[in-house]
Amino acid sequence: MKVLITGATGLVGKAIVRELNDKGVHVNYLTTSKEKLVTKDTYKGFYWNPSKKEIDLECFDNVTAIINLAGASISNRWTTSYKAKVLDSRIDSLRTLHDGIRKSGTKNITSFVSASAIGIYPNSFSSFYTEEEQSIDDSFLGDVVKAWEEEIDTFTNFDFSIAKIRIGLVLSKNGGALPQMVRPIKNYVGAAFGTGEQWQSWIHLQDLARMFVFVLTNKLQGVFNGVAPNPVTNTKLTKELAKVLERPILLPNVPEFAMRVILGEMSYLLYTSQRVSSKRIEKKGFKFNLTSICGALEAIYSKESSKKESIHSYSKEYI
Repeated sequence: MKVLITGATGLVGKAIVRELNDKGVHVNYLTTSKEKLVTKDTYKGFYWNPSKKEIDLECFDNVTAIINLAGASISNRWTTSYKAKVLDSRIDSLRTLHDGIRKSGTKNITSFVSASAIGIYPNSFSSFYTEEEQSIDDSFLGDVVKAWEEEIDTFTNFDFSIAKIRIGLVLSKNGGALPQMVRPIKNYVGAAFGTGEQWQSWIHLQDLARMFVFVLTNKLQGVFNGVAPNPVTNTKLTKELAKVLERPILLPNVPEFAMRVILGEMSYLLYTSQRVSSKRIEKKGFKFNLTSICGALEAIYSKESSKKESIHSYSKEYI
């Protein structure tokens, strides 16, 4: 088995590469940076430029499965130009990949798994969303994920399984949203946002990487929520973080208007609420290692696990 990964240089991509390599699976990865092209025994880099529809077709050599993670981060200020970049980076990557598969004429691919996001679900304090939900959030993020998934659906004209993993809040000390949440708490200025009752559907980075590999190797099809079994409110998450970090929460909740002044439209991410189910992937046989927010945060910030994660992060800086 050999897997081609787009977005392999990001937080989730590095974790998936590590998971595959640990299982003896070789990886080809696509990167837009020629400085990140590396060739080793278990991984090899290939250049692409989705904005120009350029891709090195040799990346498909002997590949039997593909994981797509490409897309600009949503955690930058949502200016008009950056919003276009968020959408275009996802659509251009998929179209370039689709065209590359067609041109390569490869017949070996049996599974295609793409990232998506739970941001597609409507903002709600009461709903509990499964993959069968048809309503879409009336927001920029909802529009992006809808267009993203529609582009993924164009791959159905190939003869391989297609799956989408709607990713929630990914917990890791090495990137993503968690370090940004930790910083104010460590500095004694942490607080919940808004009412604090908005739901946060989270997943530990290692469980998410394992889920991608599980879906890939079992050739599962359709939509799966990339979240752990027990969502928590923003207040609960903030309090558990403070407990693990041994810091008090001294300040009142942060009102939405204040963060909108600072972050603009992107502040929506802090106040939106999506309580999302993990039942479908569990019914397929996937077992989570970390199912409680307390256990996940302790696993991340205990001294021993922090040391291991730092070593893993350093050892995988090749991509």
